[in-house]
This record gives sequence, C-alpha cells and structure tokens, in this order.
Amino acid sequence: MYETCSRVKDNLWPVLQQSAAAALSWWIAGNVFDHHIPLFAPIATLVALNTPVGGRGTNAVRVMSGVISGVIVGQVALRFLGPGPAVGVAVLCALLVALLIDGERITMAQAAIGAVISVAAGQQAGIDRVLDALLGAGVALVFSQVLFPPHPFTLLRRTEAATLKGLGRALELATRALDASADERRDQPWKELRPVYTLLNDLGRTRDDAIAVARRTPRWRSRREPIRQEIAATRQLDLLGNSCLTLIRGATVLDPGSGKALATTVRGLSGVLDALAKARGKHAAFQHAARRTLDIVRDIPERGSTVPVAVRESVRLVAADILVFTGADPDEAERAVRDGSTDIAVERRARPGE
Repeated sequence: MYETCSRVKDNLWPVLQQSAAAALSWWIAGNVFDHHIPLFAPIATLVALNTPVGGRGTNAVRVMSGVISGVIVGQVALRFLGPGPAVGVAVLCALLVALLIDGERITMAQAAIGAVISVAAGQQAGIDRVLDALLGAGVALVFSQVLFPPHPFTLLRRTEAATLKGLGRALELATRALDASADERRDQPWKELRPVYTLLNDLGRTRDDAIAVARRTPRWRSRREPIRQEIAATRQLDLLGNSCLTLIRGATVLDPGSGKALATTVRGLSGVLDALAKARGKHAAFQHAARRTLDIVRDIPERGSTVPVAVRESVRLVAADILVFTGADPDEAERAVRDGSTDIAVERRARPGE
C-alpha cells in the first residue's frame, strides 16, 4: 500500500501535465485546424510525454520524425504500387527508414503506423496525420521544455536515491543469506537481486537525459559545471553497483561459519547506503556516512579468520567506492580504507539552487 501511494505521489504532477497537454492538443486540432475528429493530435502528445521527465523533449522529436517518415514512405508506396500490396512494402520501408533515423522503438512504431494510415486512408489522411503529429509533438515540447522544463539536479538525485536504496536492499538480502544455514541459503530468492541491474540501467538513462537538458536548455547552459559534478557522482554509482554485486557473489558462496563472521560488516554497509539514499546530497550526511564506512571497514575479519582474502578485498572495494561517491578523493579513499583511518575529507556538493 505504501509503495502504491508513493508511486501515485511521485507521478501525479507528470500525469496532470499529460492530461492538460492532451486537452490542449484536442482543442487546437478541433478549433484551429478544424479537424472533425481531432484524434491523433492528443495521441501524439500523450505518446511524446509518456516517458520519464528528462526524456520527454527527445520523445516528442522521435514522434514527429517517425510519423513524417512513415507518411512520406506510405504515399510513395501507394502511388507506385496501389492500395493492395502497398501496405506491406510501406511498413517495411518505413521501419527501415526509422532504423536509419535512430532505431528507437517509438520512432519505428510511429513510422509504421503513419505508413499504414497513409496507404489505407489516402493522401489527405496522411497530410492530416503529419499535421496532427506536428501539433501534438509541438504541444509536448512546449510543456516539457518551456512551461515545465526538467530540473537536472532533481532528475539525477532522485535516481541516485533509488539506486542507493536498491543497492542497500541487495546487501541486506546478502546478509540474510550469510546468517542462514546451508540448507536455508539454497532457498534464498536471489531473483530479488535482478532489480539492481534495472536500477543501474535507469541511472544511465537519467544521466543521458540530464546531459541533454544541460546542453539544450538555456537556463542550464551557464551552469554546466555543477551538473557535471553530479553526473560524475552517478558514474561512481555505476562502479559502486558493480562492486556491491561482486561482494554479494563472493559472500554468498561462503560456508556458514565464514558467512556469519562477515554478516555484520555487510549489514553495516547496507545501512550506510540506506542513509545515503535519504541524504539527497546533504554534506553533513555524506560526511557522517564516510566516517561510518571507515568504522565498518576497520572491523573486517582479518588474517586468521575464515573469510577469504578475495571477499575481504571486495568489502574494501565497496567501502572505497562509497567514500568516493560521498566526495572523497579516490586515492585518499583507497589509503583510508587500507590504513584504518577514522576520518576523511569529503568535498561539498553543489546544491540545486547554487
């Protein structure tokens, strides 16, 4: 129930924007362009805006390019082949053109639909479809780039928080396995770790969207340096995700005695990631997380324990990646983890309003 309410709360504002934009597209198509049934314009708007906030402008351009290419191909096929065999040829050629444009699924789908409508309904329907696509995508661009432009800091930090929370849960699942007996460990639901890969993929897409926003939006062109710093932090999260998965893979094949010796350390790192997920860039919280990480890594079972060297090194790698993500220098983070330091300098991150 909580997850459902949270999902509705997080997506309510974009959904309201989609509804208002679709209504505006319908009104313009019906009253300005005098379409008897202004159907495709609001559909184009909804398709363009039906993507994460940072990618809506790109989506709108893809809708336009797909429809225009599909209608042109459909008209050419209809002229030379007639209405019968033209549909299959038009769809094939439209898909090939979409592949040449960018190969995105939405571009290919819009190109194929445009080709079918153009062949089935004739030249005027194809022209109307292009006008609707231009109108619908134009309204989507106004909503996404002018009226409600995306905030790259918000995009990045929201995705960072989701990734950190997912990594923390993955380590918590590993801790449960480490505390379990050998028989119980075989029954652990490791499929629950798969969302980590999805989170890392989402992080990469959000990073690309933030880069596009910084390049194309006048408001952010003069503030690229703070955005660049935040993007660098997301790249460090990619490394942290990989090191967490490496630790999980090594830890979960340990015998029960070794696993229990390591469980406290892994649980501590999971708690640090949860705290960072809630910090949202706050310097004091990052500094505290860095100190806590150093405290945890000093308690790793050392030589003479049953924990293999490779697993201990994986723990240190996770700890070093956490330190670098919080703002520590990579070389200093490596030394601090090796030397058993109690504190480390953490660079202050830029705030969204700075």
